[in-house]
Amino acid sequence: MQEHEGLITSHGNPRTLLGNEVKVGDKAPDFTVLDNNLKEVHLGDYPGKILILSSVPSLDTPTCSIETGKFNHEAENLPNDVKILTISMDLPFAQKRWCAAEGVEKVQTLSDHRDASFGENYGVLIKGLRLLARVIFVVDKAGIVRYKQVVKEVTNEPDYEPVLKAVKAL
Repeated sequence: MQEHEGLITSHGNPRTLLGNEVKVGDKAPDFTVLDNNLKEVHLGDYPGKILILSSVPSLDTPTCSIETGKFNHEAENLPNDVKILTISMDLPFAQKRWCAAEGVEKVQTLSDHRDASFGENYGVLIKGLRLLARVIFVVDKAGIVRYKQVVKEVTNEPDYEPVLKAVKAL
């Protein structure tokens, strides 16, 4: 498996990412994750949609909670053909509980805990931790990655404006 060093830190400590590096202009790789009801979900389940793929370490941490809540709020201002998916290694049961507690209804949370399929296919799996890095991809209706933001320090929030600008440009 490919290793990528120097892209992120966690609490200031350098971390290595595992998997295939996905770049802007690449065809978005497929993945297999689980929804909150343990049903398999794949990239192909969203034909004709613009996707914001928000990879986070865990919804049960403050920064991930803030980020997912912010995207849930921003979803109200986006067209119906935009779907926001937050993917983490959290168990589907924990994601479902978290969404209910936080009132998150417009962002779909998905679990990569079983196969690490998203983490490996998108190159965002943190070596040694089996958590996902904080990375955002915007995928157009044709399945092409049009924007990517790797948040250098995993404990920091992303810069939301360029993500939303990239989506609105599509």
